[in-house]
Amino acid sequence: MFGIGGGELVFILFIVLMLFGSDKVPEIARTMGKAMAQLKNATNDIKSEIQKGAEANGLDAKSLNDITGNINAEIDNAKSNLLGDTGNLLGDTTAEIEKVKEDIDTLSGPIKRQM
Repeated sequence: MFGIGGGELVFILFIVLMLFGSDKVPEIARTMGKAMAQLKNATNDIKSEIQKGAEANGLDAKSLNDITGNINAEIDNAKSNLLGDTGNLLGDTTAEIEKVKEDIDTLSGPIKRQM
């Protein structure tokens, strides 16, 4: 829960109990619960107003998905054009590394590792 372990939570509850006393803690919890419910209702109202405004202007979920789908397709197309065919790049590099390694081995002998 929010990256807080059991010990930290118990310590925080102990500090709250020491600061406010046992008679005020339920009242504080009740007030916080009401505030969270009001915040949830307010965000739902804002979401519904935004959705109503979007629908009034002709923007619904399907048209927004179409727009974002087209944008994503263009981004993928640009990315593939920019990167090109990079599939063989790693294979070529590995082959070159092996060739250089063999050349070094033939010149100096194989390297023995000590552990």
